[in-house]
Amino acid sequence: VTPPVTTATATPAPRTDPTRMTDLRKHLPILARHEGVWDGWYRYYDPQGNRIDEHRSRLVCRFPHDGPWPYHQTNHYSWADGRTEVRDFPAGYQYGRVIFDNELITGWAAEVGLDDFHRSVMLYWVRKGEPDLCLYEMIQISDCGQHRHRVWHWYKQGRIVQRTLIDETFVSRNWQAISGPSFAGDPVPA
Repeated sequence: VTPPVTTATATPAPRTDPTRMTDLRKHLPILARHEGVWDGWYRYYDPQGNRIDEHRSRLVCRFPHDGPWPYHQTNHYSWADGRTEVRDFPAGYQYGRVIFDNELITGWAAEVGLDDFHRSVMLYWVRKGEPDLCLYEMIQISDCGQHRHRVWHWYKQGRIVQRTLIDETFVSRNWQAISGPSFAGDPVPA
């Protein structure tokens, strides 16, 4: 039985002892297929299905061989009006899950073992400072590994308050080749 994620158990321990590094590629092979750079669109909808926002994205999903975190994701967002935002999600590994605990969220990601086609990952998180707001995410990666589609369901006090649909295209596995202060728009060799 996997224990529930709470603030007390969810704090991921960084990798400090190189002899105990977790190779997530072996433990989470579906998630490992997501390693690299992804470009896409986030589209946000209210409970009635009206689009309320949208923006472009570049996500960098990495499984570093060294360093304190076995998983590290950086999300770069850009809106048509020129606004940009960067969110960084270093994560640990515990009980078969990637564990997030940073200034924005506490939660987990895990592969869906019941998916006979090995395409699905699920996430759950709670926004820090908003304990009554939680989010469930389902991610499917295509068999060819070039496309992925994600759905977020936002709940507040048990009621749906928003949905986010995300469509992404794989850009490169070579995330190490990106340099500079922002990944957004940087050329990435294939």
